[in-house]
Amino acid sequence: MSATLELTQQLIAQPSITPHDAHCQQMLAERLSAVGFKAEHLRFQEVDNLWLRRGTERPLFCFAGHTDVVPTGPLNEWSSNPFQPEIRNGLLYGRGAADMKGSIAAFTIAAERFVQDYPVHKGSIALLITSDEEGPSINGTVKVVETLEARQEKIDWCLVGEPSSNERLGDVIKNGRRGSLSGHLTVKGKQGHVAYPHRAINPLHTLAPAMAELVAQQWDQGNEFFPPTTFQISNLQSGTGATNVIPGKAEVWFNFRFSTEVTAEQLKAQVEAILAKHALEYDLVWSLSGQPFLTAKGDLVAATQIAIRDYCGIETELSTSGGTSDGRFIAPTGAQVLELGPLNKTIHQIDECVSVQDLNTLTDIYYTILKKLLA
Repeated sequence: MSATLELTQQLIAQPSITPHDAHCQQMLAERLSAVGFKAEHLRFQEVDNLWLRRGTERPLFCFAGHTDVVPTGPLNEWSSNPFQPEIRNGLLYGRGAADMKGSIAAFTIAAERFVQDYPVHKGSIALLITSDEEGPSINGTVKVVETLEARQEKIDWCLVGEPSSNERLGDVIKNGRRGSLSGHLTVKGKQGHVAYPHRAINPLHTLAPAMAELVAQQWDQGNEFFPPTTFQISNLQSGTGATNVIPGKAEVWFNFRFSTEVTAEQLKAQVEAILAKHALEYDLVWSLSGQPFLTAKGDLVAATQIAIRDYCGIETELSTSGGTSDGRFIAPTGAQVLELGPLNKTIHQIDECVSVQDLNTLTDIYYTILKKLLA
């Protein structure tokens, strides 16, 4: 059994459902402290975070990840206990195997091996580990980054271990992510009887033309790295449940996934202009959960491409698709940020799993990236 596989199993065995860490971070701190990393435990409200660093000089290379996992869903639908890791046909099963305890184990072992081989390496190596990435992401990475920024501790290169691969390990790395902007719109009307519509104002009727225009709107054209910005309605709620009552209000929840071609403020202004055009009486609450970021080129991209070519024999694809990650909190500090991890086919699913061989190869890739940048 490889060290990476053993550590992955130990981490999976901890039921660290967000925002609970279940002592995973303590295991990592004890292991890496033995090879010269200084551990700093940063707790914000109910969220445990860990900052591990070896060295004091720049450049600073950081592995970033999260020990929290999503809930298991119905236990009787799993082929084995999600918190009792089990290997079947070369696959390791358990909640968090792919997202992302496997990656955490891989970069922990890679860092451990690298500093043993190169005890006098250039710059510094760090691990930034949180336990709220799968939750609201309020008291995790964002707070750690604020702490680092306040004391002028700058990350130069950051590799996030999110499961980025699609069909085979290393075929895709995320060199950026779209921004995420959500809105909660409440359109006001006047409740009444459906038989007397002249005495009521139906908010669904007044809302419909505005929604049609928002859905049809072309927000931007995207660019070389990002697809066009998208607008999606996720929830629509109105009515009393009765069929003879005109509702007094309608609520809509929607989300933008936006490119670097447009800003959150521009999107807000365009939406509000459309609502004003249709003379709606409304309240609108905005929530910005992440700005778009892009690492188009640089030392980190080059080192990662070479390492994947060496161990996987393929040319990796740079992509900005998918949801958000904690990279959105690190990139604004000026760091080059990439995401590289195992296959994402089973993440958040029943019987989540990861290839045992991929865990070992991923460790080699992470080690090689460190070697190319800091040896």
